[in-house]
Amino acid sequence: MPNNCDTLIIGAGAAGLMAAIQCAQRGQSVTLLEKMDRPGRKLLITGKGRCNVTNCCTIEEFMPNVLSNPRFLYSCLNALNPYEVMGFFEECGVPLKVERGERVFPVSDRSADIVQALVDKAHQLGCRLVHGCADALLIGEERVEGVSLTDGQKLYAHSVIVATGGKSYPATGSTGDGYRLAKQAGHRVTPLRPSLIPLVCKEKYCRDMMGLSLKNVTLKVTDRSSGKVVFEELGEMLFTHFGVSGPLVLSASCHMKPDKTGSLEGYCLFIDLKPGLSHSQLDARILRDFEQFINKDFINSLGQLLPRKAIQPVAILSGIPFETKINQITREQRTRLVEVIKALPVTPLSFRPIEEAIVTAGGVDVSQVNPKTMESKLLPGLYFAGEVLDVDGYTGGFNLQIAWATAHAAALAAGNSLADVLY
Repeated sequence: MPNNCDTLIIGAGAAGLMAAIQCAQRGQSVTLLEKMDRPGRKLLITGKGRCNVTNCCTIEEFMPNVLSNPRFLYSCLNALNPYEVMGFFEECGVPLKVERGERVFPVSDRSADIVQALVDKAHQLGCRLVHGCADALLIGEERVEGVSLTDGQKLYAHSVIVATGGKSYPATGSTGDGYRLAKQAGHRVTPLRPSLIPLVCKEKYCRDMMGLSLKNVTLKVTDRSSGKVVFEELGEMLFTHFGVSGPLVLSASCHMKPDKTGSLEGYCLFIDLKPGLSHSQLDARILRDFEQFINKDFINSLGQLLPRKAIQPVAILSGIPFETKINQITREQRTRLVEVIKALPVTPLSFRPIEEAIVTAGGVDVSQVNPKTMESKLLPGLYFAGEVLDVDGYTGGFNLQIAWATAHAAALAAGNSLADVLY
């Protein structure tokens, strides 16, 4: 049959392209099935268009940054670690650089260079790219045999690797097809939820501060009922028309679980606008500023301390009337001002839609997948790679590293399976 191949890969994103290359390098005939007009659509928008390829760290440093099922990843990460991924792309002709937080980017700051390198490598190795959408797995008596497409065409293969991504950014092709195929094979799919996602917030002053980017602030998330701190970290964040976003917020979202209605009102957010100063140090700083503006109105005294857009919200929350003269402000009022600056309160209402999440949390239950090979424990010849699995991590290149490593493991195992049949 003309559609026969050794390995069929569904999805030509990060995991799919890497799997195709690894399979082809080991002599397999490879077909890449992609429903979008071109491969690597989601890769193009990663890292704000710069593509955070991986994180330059050891496996021991990597693991605390995996949020779901980190133990499942030990074998595949040891088989393809971040340093080896960096070497792979360098060999493909893409120079890399390491930035703050050990984040790795192409020197060009162009994600298109990463995509093009993968596509060119796959093409050079003879991988066949087919445009089409998978409808259902073709399942024989003992193993998977291929896939049928929505146009009626059937593609047959010895092995099938599902690398379809999650449900975030559906415009790039991630529409959840892989979960449907996994269920057809009898796999459990754990509940899907957005991860690394902005937060919709209650306060009007979030919208008033829209566009304000804060650097070197501390974001703390507490459980409203218990008062327990569930997240606290120093970094960057951004106010938007709907609430808050930015690296700090995305990381915080991973530690927040909505109730059955999707509400996040069980949590409180507190922003420390001056984490480098203790309460007493901040009070001393404010006193020095007040001395400069002794005869001014209170609202005109904060320009050296706070960003312009933050002045009015902080002033309102302090309870000090705007027109109060500096020399009339009491110690109690000043104490309240310090408290607001050290813990600006924000009430989260909900996550933004899952379509806006950087990654999808949940997915194919990893207890039904071999962690060394990524092969289904239920259906021989079927493999999973990338975001379709119930594994996810923080921002910083960790999710792409998971995609590369799981794809590499699946490709090696598919090759070994074919060799067992041939020899």
